[in-house]
Amino acid sequence: MRVSDLSPGSVEPLLRGRLGRPYRFVEECVSTQRLLEADEVEGTTVATDLQTHGRGRLGRTWETPAAKALLFSVLLRPRSPMALWPELSLVAGEAVAAAVRAEAGVDATLSHPNDVFVGGSKIAGILPEATAGRVVLGIGLNVNQTAEELPSGTPKPPTSLAIETGREWPRASLLASILAELEGGYDAWQQLHAVR
Repeated sequence: MRVSDLSPGSVEPLLRGRLGRPYRFVEECVSTQRLLEADEVEGTTVATDLQTHGRGRLGRTWETPAAKALLFSVLLRPRSPMALWPELSLVAGEAVAAAVRAEAGVDATLSHPNDVFVGGSKIAGILPEATAGRVVLGIGLNVNQTAEELPSGTPKPPTSLAIETGREWPRASLLASILAELEGGYDAWQQLHAVR
């Protein structure tokens, strides 16, 4: 198994809850956001090694070398009023920051509304897309890129876990940790905003 393997055989044994089930992996795609069908169940997650047209907020492009970042989308079906769904970007950002702190010991923090920073540099971003009855959270975390592999001239300077810690990180355990943190945060958010 490669350190960066995201195959089902590497990820599924690490999952701790319902998010990430079912789980699919594709080596390359346009965007993981486009791989989740309207009728799929909550928790369905798709990950990839390479997105050819990855996107960020405000229509910005998001590119990275293959198998260096954690790129995935997870489908949620919130029961709370749709007007509150934008808050899920914050819930997901907090989950990513918490997982990075727990797994890598890096002081990651949420930068509103949808970025995760280490110091003054961006390490992750969240792209929520809502349609009738569902929210798809697209998450990108810079994991094993070198400084040369990250884009220059961006509005927010990027970093990666490898740059911050001086070592490579297994993406499967990071993915499982993010999904576990997201599930806890999402469940608490749902309880707070439960329709009575």
